[in-house]
Amino acid sequence: MKALVLHEPFKFEYVTMPIPTPAEGELLLKVKTVGICGTDIHAYSGKQPFFSYPRILGHEICAEVVDVADPNSTMKVGQRVAVIPCVPCYTCHACQQGSTNCCEKVSLFGVHQDGGFREYLTTPEKNVVRVPDEVSDSAAALIEPFAIAAHAVARGGVQANEDVLVIGAGPIGIGIAAIAKAYGANVVVADTQASRRQHIEKVLALPTADPLADDFNQRLMAQFNGQMAKTVIDATGNAASMNKAVTLLRHTGKLVFVGLFIGELNINDPEFHKRETTLFGSRNATRKDFEKVIELLQKGLIDENMMKSHEFSFQDLGDYENTVVKNKELLKGVIRF
Repeated sequence: MKALVLHEPFKFEYVTMPIPTPAEGELLLKVKTVGICGTDIHAYSGKQPFFSYPRILGHEICAEVVDVADPNSTMKVGQRVAVIPCVPCYTCHACQQGSTNCCEKVSLFGVHQDGGFREYLTTPEKNVVRVPDEVSDSAAALIEPFAIAAHAVARGGVQANEDVLVIGAGPIGIGIAAIAKAYGANVVVADTQASRRQHIEKVLALPTADPLADDFNQRLMAQFNGQMAKTVIDATGNAASMNKAVTLLRHTGKLVFVGLFIGELNINDPEFHKRETTLFGSRNATRKDFEKVIELLQKGLIDENMMKSHEFSFQDLGDYENTVVKNKELLKGVIRF
């Protein structure tokens, strides 16, 4: 099979290697589509923490089952699946509580172990979710980032008619806004880039605001009936944005951090305490989140075009620098095999 290996920062190479053999409890998958994540771009540029080279990138994977190691498995050859890329240990405290997304020893496809930028891969059967016929291959590659968004919305306990501010209109922020809207929330999306605000207004039909504008707070209050947001979900991974986010909450509000940065948060304590703020971190996603996304896709409440801007052929990714990294129009890319 052919694989695209990142030997070191800025050095990709197509290599030929044997097709892997599934061990007990595993499936052999033929990759159909893979989403390109910011994690992949950071790894290419040498800016991804907890990362080692060489590595096959890719963790947003849609594939077809081609071999089943367990004769008693309920999976069938030919079944399309989405891969849950976080492989947990199932023994730590988090796993025992059912929070496999927060496993102390989690191994992530494309980061800690080789991922989906290859024609075939093996995965534990526990790490796949069936993809129904009405969900396309390219949409199935985006189940994972939508699941990250669904987990953040769930962490915030977002309800119908709740005033929600989503900060950051990258792919995850888009997913959060779309899912919160699908739940019936009153959503505003903030981003400093005009093109991303325009995308939100056009594709999601949601109001937007520029956090750098002098009247930013006033615009939010105009959308939220004279109040600040009940729930703020920050998907920026930007220190300045995250440190300021608590000031955008009404009293008794909820704050969810999805994006992260390497460093320390510096939240103003009086601002935090006077609101009796509830603070959540949101990490990865669970099977329940994947299943919720598939349900929303089936119902047409979310769709791939909310997030996807480009498609690429796996054969044409050799010039990753220009095709992906320096492509300023790229919002979310999907690779077809």
